Amino acid sequence: MKQSKRNLYIIEFFGLLLALLWLSPFYLMIVNAFKTKREIFTDVLGLPKEYTIDNFVKAFIDLDFMSALLNSILITVSGVGIIIIFSSMAGYALARNKSKLSGIIFLVFVAAMLIPFQSVMIPLVSLFGQADMLNRPGLIFMYLGFGSSLSIFLYHGAMTGISSSMDEAAIIDGANRFQVFWKIVFPLLKPISVTVGILNVIWIWNDYLLPSLILSDSSATIPIKMFLFFGQYTKQWHLALAGLTIAVIPVIIGYFFAQKQIIEGVSEGAVK
Repeated sequence: MKQSKRNLYIIEFFGLLLALLWLSPFYLMIVNAFKTKREIFTDVLGLPKEYTIDNFVKAFIDLDFMSALLNSILITVSGVGIIIIFSSMAGYALARNKSKLSGIIFLVFVAAMLIPFQSVMIPLVSLFGQADMLNRPGLIFMYLGFGSSLSIFLYHGAMTGISSSMDEAAIIDGANRFQVFWKIVFPLLKPISVTVGILNVIWIWNDYLLPSLILSDSSATIPIKMFLFFGQYTKQWHLALAGLTIAVIPVIIGYFFAQKQIIEGVSEGAVK
């Protein structure tokens, strides 16, 4: 009994250390966002001697934050929406179809998760440039391609836990496949849909490389705008950290509201 309690305390101790390690970047970001540039370089770990919100005001103006925020929201919501729609339908079709071809296609999607973006970056941009799609719709279409592999994998795993007898009963009652999926199956996929949504929101919202290759200045997202604070000879850390603090707030709020569904969805999609 004493040994089990001791092991529990050890686990809790290491869990606390991991939590502090995970929170340390947020501490550094938030604390230094209220400091002057001089104070950041003299005492990066300590609390501000005098809290100032001037950094947030200037970062908000320099970033043209409302325009960048609207661009980020438009691209993120559109990209995540089409990923959920097409990936859920693909996962349903691949899970219900037991043919060898279906299995091969699923394995191709799983293998695609191993392909790094950098290996296809140049030909991808070249092809989309020839098709005159170096714009926001083209970027959203690219996100569908890169986000589908993991999303289909999760939806496919979740579908194995939903009995096909419901499909058969609905078809007997006169429903077609489209109605079966959207009215019966898709509502049961809510936990995995939340998981797919949050994972892709975090990825698309924070993505810098792909939008920097595709978008113009007028449609730039927040990560692209953040680069304005890092010049060749100077780095405005006080403004950059203030801008980062503003930028991560929507994602953090969304995560805390949906963390239960995320955990349930990952377990459902990856274990079954």
